[in-house]
Amino acid sequence: MLFKPLFYNVNMKKIVINISMLFLAVMQLNNVTAQQKFIKQKVDSVLRLMTLDEKIGQLNQYNDDWRATGPITPDNNKIGQVKAGQLGSLLNCIGVSRTRSWQELAIQSRLKIPLLFGLDVIHGFNTTFPIPLAEACSWDLEATEQTARVAATEASASGIHWTFAPMVDIARDPRWGRVMEGAGEDPYLGSKIAAARVKGFQGNKLGDINSVMACAKHFAAYGAAIGGRDYNSVDMSERLLWEVYLPPFKATVDAGVATFMNSFNDINGVPATGNKMLQRDILKGKWNYKGFVVSDWGSVGEMINHGTAKNGYEAALSAITAGCDMDMESRSYKNNLAKLVEDGKVSVGLIDDAVKRILYKKFELGLFDNPFKYCNEQREKTELAKPEHAKLAREAGAKSIVLLKNQNNLLPLSRNLKSIAFIGPLVKALKQNKGSWDVEVPGIDSNFIVSQWEGLQNKVGANTKLLYAKGCEMEGNNKDGFAEAVEVAKQAEVIILSIGERREMSGEARNRSDITIPGVQEELLKSLLATGKPVVVLINAGRPLVFNYTSDNAPAILYTWWLGSEAGNAIADVLFGDFNPSAKLAMSFPINVGQIPIYYSHFNTGRPVTSSKVPNTSYIDISVDPKYEFGYGLSYTSFQYSNLQLSKKLMKMNEQVDVSVTITNTGKYDGEEIVQLYLRDKVGSIARPVKELKDFRKIFLKAGGSETVTFVIRKEKLSFYNQQLQWVAEPGDFQIMIGASSKDIRFMEDFELIR
Repeated sequence: MLFKPLFYNVNMKKIVINISMLFLAVMQLNNVTAQQKFIKQKVDSVLRLMTLDEKIGQLNQYNDDWRATGPITPDNNKIGQVKAGQLGSLLNCIGVSRTRSWQELAIQSRLKIPLLFGLDVIHGFNTTFPIPLAEACSWDLEATEQTARVAATEASASGIHWTFAPMVDIARDPRWGRVMEGAGEDPYLGSKIAAARVKGFQGNKLGDINSVMACAKHFAAYGAAIGGRDYNSVDMSERLLWEVYLPPFKATVDAGVATFMNSFNDINGVPATGNKMLQRDILKGKWNYKGFVVSDWGSVGEMINHGTAKNGYEAALSAITAGCDMDMESRSYKNNLAKLVEDGKVSVGLIDDAVKRILYKKFELGLFDNPFKYCNEQREKTELAKPEHAKLAREAGAKSIVLLKNQNNLLPLSRNLKSIAFIGPLVKALKQNKGSWDVEVPGIDSNFIVSQWEGLQNKVGANTKLLYAKGCEMEGNNKDGFAEAVEVAKQAEVIILSIGERREMSGEARNRSDITIPGVQEELLKSLLATGKPVVVLINAGRPLVFNYTSDNAPAILYTWWLGSEAGNAIADVLFGDFNPSAKLAMSFPINVGQIPIYYSHFNTGRPVTSSKVPNTSYIDISVDPKYEFGYGLSYTSFQYSNLQLSKKLMKMNEQVDVSVTITNTGKYDGEEIVQLYLRDKVGSIARPVKELKDFRKIFLKAGGSETVTFVIRKEKLSFYNQQLQWVAEPGDFQIMIGASSKDIRFMEDFELIR
């Protein structure tokens, strides 16, 4: 009897808490709905006052005169158009002083409609974080959200309302220069990272002073450009589009992304900018998306080059009809929409829909109430100089470094080393560490970037002598510096060699047919290995490179990507074990370009490589396996997987299977492990991949510590798009795989889905 009232009170307390939480959620939802209704009323009131020219003006975005990220369209009357209310947005306008001056011109217009200021804030603003592909290798969603949060805080303090990020394109061809902007090859991991970045950029809600509008790009399938050539055509089935390339975009919609950007490519012959299926049927139709769509730079006008529009008149008709709301830089809307309305080709209602979407965001940001809301000079000075931002950049950098090889536990380096030779063309570089798509903030030089040399200096004690030689350039055949590098190396106990590609070798329009380490850098490594001294190689790049000699011969390799303004400190932290590397590859590394495209979730084919009795789908000269697979990455410690348990072996459609595994840190160092869950549909109505990532957990374990990780498998994880593009789960046998990478599978177990 004594326990009954206590049991009752505890449960009543839980019920009261749950009811309270439900009440608050309903109230919050009602408040959001009321706010949305209020903003819509204000949008309608402004729209009723607008002339057709003013409406069309809102659908245009021009580049500021200071900086360009695409081909410039000459315009001698930009100021006049702003004052006349005939421009909706400017991009590449940076700094409170600059944005204020343009906004002052905008509110001289008849209706005083403020401008939107957009910028490519891809991996940081003043504080530069690792390139997105590197950060994706951390598999750390909380850290990804935090870096985007800081980027938004700094950018908004400098007058920016809108970032053209995240890029969520799935990419399986490392020749493509823009792989550095995305999250790699996998739609599940890519979707999780896409949502995290949207949440980071937009914060609690749009309109907060430290929030910027995010932009999901490039819609869609841009990462599948044929031959890895930027802007090139894409040819794929609708099922592949829905199953692999669209999920990260849908994840951003679910996360509340403010805007979308369409892509340069055509898909199955139809340019994305004029693709009604993508923009109007899927995005604004099936997904009920309420934000607005901006073109990529000049892509409306580029439909003429595609051969699907005769001139700007036809290009504008195609784009506005398909659902592209804002024309970035091509002037196709400015020069042709009024005539299209006059000719009866475009209804005013279609233009009104686009204008409403743009005005809604301006109201949501609070720009109508205060056009200069993001123009506080004191805030700009304060936010761009916060030491905690640099601290986060250092942590994010360390989390993004992938340990590819560590023969005989060469790493971490001992604190007792008397001499270290730091050699290579990237040792003392500054801006190279920022990678492509960094932001050049006016009035700020590169002195705040921590070079790799400075990072090592900050780390070692007074008793360790640091020696330096450049050795060679990143490109070219000049070996004149080899002799000096070898002599310096002979004087040291250990050699650290920093090599890779220039930051300008990756990014937009920076595609490479040869993705080996350029120049004579691997030959320099060969000369250093001949000294007999242990060598640690740092590889700096914006994409997966081919480095077979280094991979096969260097005792230790860290893939350091481009880590941003704190690169030197982050690298030193990992070299000396102050941070135990935990990153895992978000993209497969090929043996050579002949394997491209290469990705882990391929089909098995009728003659799989595992069959030795008949000719199969292998190469006769190399393995079909990558050099380093998706999900691969080492640690200074070791992890044991044990005690796999399934809650049941038969699962009904409305049920779930719980899968648990125990992870034990069996090494000497504390560390993090990324536990990966893959599933395979063994028999389907269409061929299914050999495995697909469906979940993961990143856990921290003290040396000797253990943790049991549990995954939940529901019907959603077993579903796919069938031949009729229906999202279905089919009854049958499934295989669960849990491991440390897509190849390093520690456990496999079957279960059956039944009706």
